[in-house]
Amino acid sequence: MPDLHVSWSEYHQKIEQLAARVYQSHWEFNQIICLARGGLRVGDILSRIFDQPLAILATSSYGGSAGKTRGAITFARDLTMTTANLGSHILLVDDLVDSGVSLKRTLTWLDRHYGFYIDEIRTAVLWYKACSVITPDYYVDYLADNPWIHQPFEAYENMNPEDLLKMHSTTLG
Repeated sequence: MPDLHVSWSEYHQKIEQLAARVYQSHWEFNQIICLARGGLRVGDILSRIFDQPLAILATSSYGGSAGKTRGAITFARDLTMTTANLGSHILLVDDLVDSGVSLKRTLTWLDRHYGFYIDEIRTAVLWYKACSVITPDYYVDYLADNPWIHQPFEAYENMNPEDLLKMHSTTLG
């Protein structure tokens, strides 16, 4: 199975396609929660398109060399949000669902910590891999062969401020 390489243009197009799928369902939600880091850009753009408040749940499950080693999921202590209370109909977004374990555990975490606010949660991702133990409610691409996805922002994982200064020193003066 070859890796899947995604450009910025393709990435933004996938987010727009995801928005269209959610809209087409006619489901009314009043809160978006994105999983950071992968779901940050997706959540931000969907929040703008649907004009709904965005809450962020910081999670981590990948590490190791090139961030390709899946480990146990770690959750932040709380959601970050600007509203007094969490909405009752939640669109939970991430960039992809790989094994599905992280998404499944996130649903459990939300129920334990904020369940008294929540009437319904639906999930939305750009890429849904066949190996997932959970099927998202909304997705753009189903990936039967489970490729590694190279997203456009991964280039920043190998950069540091010193390298950027060298690259841009002529324009920064």
